[in-house]
Amino acid sequence: MTAPAPSPALLAQVETLGVSRESWLRIEKFVALLLTWQQRINLISPASIPHVWNRHVLDSLQLLPLLPPNAKSAADLGSGAGFPALPLAIARGLHFHLYESNQKKAAFLREALRVTGTKGVVHAERLEGSKATRAYPDVDIVTARALAPIHELLDLAQPFFNTGATALFLKGQDVDQELTEAAKSWTITYIKHASLTDSQAIVLAVQEITRV
Repeated sequence: MTAPAPSPALLAQVETLGVSRESWLRIEKFVALLLTWQQRINLISPASIPHVWNRHVLDSLQLLPLLPPNAKSAADLGSGAGFPALPLAIARGLHFHLYESNQKKAAFLREALRVTGTKGVVHAERLEGSKATRAYPDVDIVTARALAPIHELLDLAQPFFNTGATALFLKGQDVDQELTEAAKSWTITYIKHASLTDSQAIVLAVQEITRV
């Protein structure tokens, strides 16, 4: 299974985001591995395979300019096929903690880290449930993509916020409705950034949260 080659326009966008040639080669290796594993387990929607470079890779890399300048570590919630964590880890050198409860997907993520020579730890566990008995790593940033409504994301991310992290959530066209719902339980300081890949999507940069 192969994907079409990335277009010159996409490669130009990737270059403007500061992705080096060496990093791009490692991202290509990651995508090749993903498409190999896709034949055994469903990592991404089959309909998105022809658009993997824009819909998944560029969608992830657009977070690069929004990362805190001194960020060194991150937690990715519901990592799935590794977006946005793997492209960000490769391009920026972030040490990612990838949380993925599906054991097959967790196995893929471990292999992707190994094959691409990328720093990271895969936590094959659910973040829901008791927080008191779980040890949370200190991270600078929390990411999530297509995982849950905002009020649920904030509940999952709260322990990381408690130690000083901020968050970047890739959200779709229902973001305003989700923010309204979240405001019933949370006071949120955030900035909405337009998406590079979808006119109806945004990147929600969450700076502070407090439970109402």
